[in-house]
Amino acid sequence: MTRNTRRRPTGPRRATFAAFALILGGGGLMATNIYASATGGGEAAQKAGATIDCPDVGAELTQVPDESRAEVDKELAALDGQIAEAYQQLQAATQEQKQDSGFTDSSIMKPLEEKRVATIENIAVAIGNAGERPDGLEALAGCELTVQEQPQAGQAGNGPVAEDFVDINSVEPNVQEPPAGQNASTGTFTTSCGVNENGLFNSDNIIVAPGVTNAAHHFHDYIGNQANDAFASDEDLANADTSCENQGDKSTYYWPVLRLQNGTQEKDANSPGGGIEGNAGEIITAKEVTLTFQGSPQSDVTAMPRLLRIITGDAKAFVNGPANANASWSCTGFEDRQLKDKYPLCPQGSDVVRTFKFQSCWDGRNIDSANHRTHVAFAAADGSCPGGFKAIPQLVQRIVYDVDAPSLDDGGQTTPLFAVDSFPEQLHKPVTDHGDFINVFDEALMNEMVKCINEGRQCDAGALPEQPQQPGDGNGGNDDGGQNGGDEGNNGGNDNGGQDGGQNNDGGQDGGGQDGGQNNDGGQNDGGQDGGQNNDGGQNDGGQNNDGGQNNGGGQDGGQNNDGGQNNGGQTEPTTEAPADDQPTDDATVDQPKIGGTPSATRDAEETPAEEVGEPTASPTQSQAPVGADQSQNNNTGTQTVGGSLADTGAKLWPAAAGAVLVLCGIVLLRQMRRRA
Repeated sequence: MTRNTRRRPTGPRRATFAAFALILGGGGLMATNIYASATGGGEAAQKAGATIDCPDVGAELTQVPDESRAEVDKELAALDGQIAEAYQQLQAATQEQKQDSGFTDSSIMKPLEEKRVATIENIAVAIGNAGERPDGLEALAGCELTVQEQPQAGQAGNGPVAEDFVDINSVEPNVQEPPAGQNASTGTFTTSCGVNENGLFNSDNIIVAPGVTNAAHHFHDYIGNQANDAFASDEDLANADTSCENQGDKSTYYWPVLRLQNGTQEKDANSPGGGIEGNAGEIITAKEVTLTFQGSPQSDVTAMPRLLRIITGDAKAFVNGPANANASWSCTGFEDRQLKDKYPLCPQGSDVVRTFKFQSCWDGRNIDSANHRTHVAFAAADGSCPGGFKAIPQLVQRIVYDVDAPSLDDGGQTTPLFAVDSFPEQLHKPVTDHGDFINVFDEALMNEMVKCINEGRQCDAGALPEQPQQPGDGNGGNDDGGQNGGDEGNNGGNDNGGQDGGQNNDGGQDGGGQDGGQNNDGGQNDGGQDGGQNNDGGQNDGGQNNDGGQNNGGGQDGGQNNDGGQNNGGQTEPTTEAPADDQPTDDATVDQPKIGGTPSATRDAEETPAEEVGEPTASPTQSQAPVGADQSQNNNTGTQTVGGSLADTGAKLWPAAAGAVLVLCGIVLLRQMRRRA
C-alpha cells in the first residue's frame, strides 16, 4: 500500500483560500445583482410576451349628445381600466398559464368581455337617453389575446425591443412641405414654456377623461398651465399659474414621458400609470422644448377659440392601426428624415427629437368633439382645409433629448434602451407617441399671434409686452367657459391652438398662434420638421378683419371687438353654439391651482390622487417632483429624472450588499493572515 505523500494544506493556507473564496464569491454576487437590476432581470422578461387587443370604442363614437358626454367619457375610461386590469392579471400568470388557452379564456378574457359588454351597454343607454341610441356597439366587446413565443425586452418586460429602433443614417430624406400659395400666411409665433423643470407629472388625461384619475395609464410631462389634472375646470385653467415666459399663455401642453430602461426605480414604480402598468425606468428631462405656431400655405389663419382641445397622434396606434397615428422621431441634424414607427439611433453628437404637428383646420364651431378628433382636421397635401373648416395657427412641438443610441446587440445592457410611456398593451411602440393641447391664450396675445402670422413676421411671445388680463378668466371677458369654441368667447385671441398641425380650420377664429411667441427654445422652431403641414388651407379667412363686433359667441358680449382691426384672421367668433359638456361635471376649487394630479378637496373621498413621481438624483438641492402634491410642493426647479427611495433600492440590491460584506470579510481575513506570516 502506497503512502499518500501529498501535503495537506496548513491552517494559514486554508485561511488564505477561504479569504480568496469570500472575495470572489462576494464580488460575483455583487456583479450578478447589479447587472440584473440594470437590465430588468429575468423575471420581468418571463412575464412578457402577451398582449390584449380590444376594439377602440371611443373611436367609433362620432356623435354624443352634450347631456351624455360626461357619462360617456367616464365609461370609456372604465373600458381602459378594465384592459389594464386584465393585462396585470396576464403579467402575473406563468408562461405555462399564458400558453394555456383554457386558463386565459376562463380567467382573463371571458371576465374582461363580460365587463366590457356591461360598460358598452351603459354607453349606449347614456347616449340613447339624450338622443338616438347607437347600433352595433356590442360587437366591440370582444378582445383578442396574442401570445408571443419570445419574451419582450425592456425593464418591465413589455418592450421596447431591438426591432423598434433604426439607424437614422439608413433613412432617406422624406419630409416634403407644400409650396406657399399667393395668399399664404408665412409668419411664425413662438412661445417658451420650459422643459417641465417643475416636475409636473400625472397619469390623467383631462381631454379624454375629465374627472377620472389615471385615465391615461401612463405618465405625461406637462408644461405651460400648472393646474393640469383630471379635475381641473375651465376656470381652474384660466386662473392657474403658467410656466410660459409670457404669462398671457396659460395653455396646457403635454405628452407621454420618455424613459431610460436603466434599472432606475422612479417613485411611480409601484403606482398606477407607472411600474404597475409596465412603465418603468428613469424619466428623462427634455434638453429643450420649442413651441411654434405656423401659418397656412393657402390662406390667412383665424384665431383659435379659447379652450380648444386638440389631440394629435394615437396612444393606441399599435392595436388600432396607423389611421390616426402622427408620431415623428428623428435626430438633430437629420430632421429632413422622420420616422413614424421606429425610434432613431442617432450618431454621436446628435440628439433624439420628437416632433408633434397638430391639426391646423377647425370646424368653426366646437372646441371638442365626441371622439376628440372630428372638430379639427389636418390640411390636405396642398395645405388647404376640408370644406367647412377654417385655417388656424398650426402648433408644432419639438422636444429634444440628450440620450445615447442604445446598444441593441446586448439588449441595452451596455447603453440602455429608451421608450415612451404607453398603455400596457401598446408595448411602448414609437408609433403610439402623441401630444395634447388646450388653448388658454389671453385674447390680446392670441390676436397678436394671428396678426404676426398673417403679416409674415417672426414673433417671440417672450419679447412682447404682456397685456393686462380682464377680471375673471383672462379671456378678455370673452366668457370662455370652455364651451366649445365657437361661441364661448373662446377666440378672442385665445389662440387655442395652432394645435392642429396644420389643420387650421377654425372658423374665422384666427387663432393662430396659440403659443404666443413663447419663444420656443431659441428659435429652434421645430427644426423645419413638419413639413408645412400647417396648411389650413384656402380657408383664408384671413383678412376677415375680425370685425369689430367680434360677436363672440352668439351674442355673448357682442361688441367685444377685441383687437380692433387687428386682422387676426377674421377672429369673428362663430355664431353656431357648440356643446358645453366637455368640462368635468364637478366643480373644482379655484383659489389655488391644483398640480400634479391632486383632486380638489371635495373629490378626495371619491378618487385617489396619482402618486408622486421621483426624487432628484442629480441635484442634492432639488426637492421631489410630486405628482399628487400641493402646488406649494411642486415648485422645484431641478430635473425630473429621479430614483426610488432607499427602501426601494435596498429591496432590490440586498444581494449586492451581502456580496460586499463577504468581500470585506475576505479582505480582513487575508490581511490578518499576512500579518501572522
